[in-house]
Amino acid sequence: MNNEPLDTARLREDFPILERKIYNRPLVYLDNTATTQTPRQVVDAIVHNYYNSKANVHRGVHFLSQEATDLQEAARRRVAKFINAESTDEIIFTRGTTEAINLVASSFGDSFEDGDEIVLTVMEHHANIVPWQLLQRHKRLAIKVVPIDSTGALDIDRFRELLTPRTRIVGVTHVSNVLGTVNPVKEIISIAHAAGVPVLVDGAQAVAHLAVDVRDLDADFYVFSSHKMYGPNGVGVLYGKRHLLEKMPPYQGGGEMIASVSFEKTTFAELPFKFEAGTPDFVDIAAMKTAIDYMAGIGVEAIAAHEDDLLKYATERMLNEIPDVHIYGTAPGKAAIISFNVGTAHHYDVGMLLDKLGVAVRTGHHCAQPLMNALGVEGVVRASFALYNTRAEVDRFIDSLKRVAAMLQ
Repeated sequence: MNNEPLDTARLREDFPILERKIYNRPLVYLDNTATTQTPRQVVDAIVHNYYNSKANVHRGVHFLSQEATDLQEAARRRVAKFINAESTDEIIFTRGTTEAINLVASSFGDSFEDGDEIVLTVMEHHANIVPWQLLQRHKRLAIKVVPIDSTGALDIDRFRELLTPRTRIVGVTHVSNVLGTVNPVKEIISIAHAAGVPVLVDGAQAVAHLAVDVRDLDADFYVFSSHKMYGPNGVGVLYGKRHLLEKMPPYQGGGEMIASVSFEKTTFAELPFKFEAGTPDFVDIAAMKTAIDYMAGIGVEAIAAHEDDLLKYATERMLNEIPDVHIYGTAPGKAAIISFNVGTAHHYDVGMLLDKLGVAVRTGHHCAQPLMNALGVEGVVRASFALYNTRAEVDRFIDSLKRVAAMLQ
């Protein structure tokens, strides 16, 4: 465990994009919740594999095919270790968190019956709402929603009340992409399991910022994306307990996921390949391993401590120096995300003007419209921090925001 302060000056050398200038100003990139930047080491791994090891995996007896297969399966082993899965058979590669949730909704949800219930939270990303609504097109299912309190924390008592004998699954985000709230998923899973209900955890905002142990959590499904943890786009992970995955029908059909095919009958491959139809993006899957190794070399705990320092520093300056600022999400122990509005200024105007000053933030509903409705706003400005951000960048952000706020008064 590395508890030393991060050498951000050294780490920033791994991210050439941070040297860019936007409108003749040095870039301050604070949109890390949407996607993190990618270090040289990961890009180098992608280039190396394209130039040296590109072949179709699992299909050839020739050297390159076997080498590509070994690289992909090494990544599977690394992911399993990263989240402490019991077996690599429980690690399914997808194109991202969204596809992973759709897989569970379509496949695990195939056994749901009319009148069954799904429990979600008001802070879910659309990716953990819409797939369940699509399932409602085929089955008469009820979706129940856990509310939040004034700090942005889930109402756990209400969650208990929503569980009934007809509840078939609970879907909950580990970390809110808007509020930064770190939900007590271990407690939520324990409560759900006591009622005989499995739980899917959306870990897209968690894996880059805190240590995740799926066995300690006792999660039934856990999903996340590479591009939010310094890896390539287009790669995601579904972790599922083996006994659940074995019972689930395939999500897609095609090559790779079969044992045998005839026009009379098809039998499917064993886990994990049953859920990995078609040619995988082995190059980016292999590079995800490099991204995990990169984070591990720094230390997830050290990254989290650095981000928390930036969060507290930025929050204090905002509250002390920006008139009429309103921050959404103040739950204790929140992740390094600040969503806010300034007076009556429109969030889009704030974000657009910050961009002109070289500060990249995100504006809008952040794929969380039900949460926006609960907060009583159309959208918010969101700044989010990563391992390469610095206090000097926070100062640039706050000073720029003060200028913008004055312009929009």
